Amino acid sequence: MAKKVVATLKTGTGKEFAKVIKMVKSPTTGAYQFKEGIVNNDHVKDFFAKK
Repeated sequence: MAKKVVATLKTGTGKEFAKVIKMVKSPTTGAYQFKEGIVNNDHVKDFFAKK
């Protein structure tokens, strides 16, 4: 079943999206956290620009 999901993401509308991961330092503890999301290819730079 996982093969079907991967195949559908590579064809059709799945090509318009990207999985992005951003490393953010926590202001309270100083530890690093990872923020991740699936965004449209046009909004990738916006995802990394916002804090």
